[in-house]
Amino acid sequence: MIAGCDEAGRGPVFGPMVLCGVLLGEQTLDEFKVAGVRDSKLLTPGRREALAKLISQKVAKCEVIELPPAEIDELRLVKKINLNELEAMKFAQILDRLKPKIAYVDSTDPDPAMFKERIQRHLQTRPKLVVENFADRKYVVVAAASIMAKVRRDQRVAELHIKYGDFGSGYSSDPRTIAFLERWVREHGKLPEFTRRSWETARRIESEAKQRKLF
Repeated sequence: MIAGCDEAGRGPVFGPMVLCGVLLGEQTLDEFKVAGVRDSKLLTPGRREALAKLISQKVAKCEVIELPPAEIDELRLVKKINLNELEAMKFAQILDRLKPKIAYVDSTDPDPAMFKERIQRHLQTRPKLVVENFADRKYVVVAAASIMAKVRRDQRVAELHIKYGDFGSGYSSDPRTIAFLERWVREHGKLPEFTRRSWETARRIESEAKQRKLF
């Protein structure tokens, strides 16, 4: 049995980060290739959702960890754990649950060897680890995990849109996200509850709002 691990939502200022691992037999890989399973970023939302249904039916096991903004902030600000270490911890948890013989992991660190060492420090089990940059483009099993993670993340963002209105993609590079964040802080005097307060963008906007109040 082999596993693939990937995440979605590492960078946004809004919403959770989702980490996923899938476990499957090698015979399932060919079926996934034929079905068009590949890096989630190369697929339309509709295609991702359709493939997520297939993947959930065919894999032996799927483990998902959602990290809400408050938990990300606590780990980063209080426990002083950086994002790479945080992801390594959670991927190790997922792999300990899946117990594969071999695990393919998409490295969030430019140095995959360093990221592999981080994961190994937290593992209780001992699978053979293949940790590479762009693993979601190289290995179907990682692509399957990337699809599952992305679909879950998109579901959570859609739920937030229904509750709070259109804030765009949630990424700091999105003008709609920045405009929403600035307007919210101006009207409510604080950041939205679904904001990652440890992000530089959120800190800057909150700080600028406080400065304006002083003058």
